[in-house]
Amino acid sequence: MTAPRVAIVGATGLVGEMLLRILDERRFPLSRLDLFASSRSAGAHIEALGQSSAVQQLDMQHPPDFGSIDLAFFAAGSDVSRTLAPTAAAAGTVVIDKSAAFRLAPDVPLIVPEVNPETLRGRKLIANPNCAVIPLAVMLAPIACRYGLQWVSVATYQSVSGAGRDALREFERQLAGDRTPSAALPRRIAGNVFPDNGPFDDSGYNEEERKIAAEFKKILSDETIRISATSVRVPVAVGHGEVVAFAPRERASREQIAQVLHEAAGVKFLEGNSYATPLEVVGSDDVVVGRLRADDAHPGAYLAWVMSDNLRKGAATNAVQIAEAALSIGVGARA
Repeated sequence: MTAPRVAIVGATGLVGEMLLRILDERRFPLSRLDLFASSRSAGAHIEALGQSSAVQQLDMQHPPDFGSIDLAFFAAGSDVSRTLAPTAAAAGTVVIDKSAAFRLAPDVPLIVPEVNPETLRGRKLIANPNCAVIPLAVMLAPIACRYGLQWVSVATYQSVSGAGRDALREFERQLAGDRTPSAALPRRIAGNVFPDNGPFDDSGYNEEERKIAAEFKKILSDETIRISATSVRVPVAVGHGEVVAFAPRERASREQIAQVLHEAAGVKFLEGNSYATPLEVVGSDDVVVGRLRADDAHPGAYLAWVMSDNLRKGAATNAVQIAEAALSIGVGARA
């Protein structure tokens, strides 16, 4: 098969930059690379994948010729994706979209390659899940496959980079002593934590918490799982942590759950009281699961601590793995 022509829309953002790194690390085959970003970055040259590529301005009035692009990663936000991604897919381009624009659309697959790659077949527009949902699905899907899942309750401790480059720069300025009121995040994050991640609905859940629940059910194709989430922003640059409580449908011992996690693709399982921290997962594509133990408040349920690099497996690596899976089954082949 001829190496695909690849584009990254939003190439100079945090996820776009990480996409370039992951494509290079994984020696992703491509015949051409087109990079698109806002006017602020247009004209810059980026060294990646053994070549120097000029960043082209993304002009929404005069979009790129997607007919000449086989595979496009969209990492420029929901507004750009809603406008351009369907056009690209209609032109025959395989679109892997990092935004929330299409994640819950019934006809768009929401993919974690370790969990549901079979839903890729025949699709051109593909959604990459939320950065907190991906590690949750990687950990719990194999348990659900073996023993089923009654319910899940998760508290996420999400790093600042998950909110984008502006939030990360704001955090860095605050660490340096800046007392300017927060603009990229709802409150000051340096030396602080807050359970506020997107607008709150009438029931008291915020947008991120609703995303986690809805996307998790879609990825596992099981609307019967009861799931609730609390999303907390923490003063960490990179690395999302999660406290996960879950109850299998069938009775399973801790040893049986541990064995499933030992064998699970994409999971690094730590026995006993071992656990990972943000500093220890940066640069890794593993979903690290530790402190697996019985939930004494809910007989038959378990608790665990989950850690992952939100810019890699939580975003860019998952997207590249989707691309690899799509190409392997011929999704990107043009007629």
